[in-house]
Amino acid sequence: MLTITQALFDQIVTHARQDHPDEACGVVAGPEGTGRPERFIPMLNAARSPTFYEFDSGDLLKLYREMDDRDEEPAVIYHSHTATEAYPSRTDIAYANEPGAHYVLVSTADSDDTGPFQFRSYRIVEGVVTEEEIKVVEAY
Repeated sequence: MLTITQALFDQIVTHARQDHPDEACGVVAGPEGTGRPERFIPMLNAARSPTFYEFDSGDLLKLYREMDDRDEEPAVIYHSHTATEAYPSRTDIAYANEPGAHYVLVSTADSDDTGPFQFRSYRIVEGVVTEEEIKVVEAY
């Protein structure tokens, strides 16, 4: 189960809507070994594409060094789908290389700033996708 604060939930959804029609992407870091998302880190989609996301390799290297220095790990890796449901694509599954992370997808398909959206979370380990429950809380 992914337990996430309302503030982080809102930040992820806002980022997805702001970057629409391109896919948004980012990380929520948390203290090593806890699985608890705490620090929101929106990233630039280097692909600048409505159908694909890619972290800039330099930005990603910098992020991982920063997380190492802070004893953090990626608790959530998120991105948006702009024209399809919030379910991992074959490409998403192929690039999922953090078995301990929650992979969050937000679909902004047919959405405006007040319309519906999908917010779903998955574990992706060795190509196996498992959807998980999401619990939104005010604070940890």
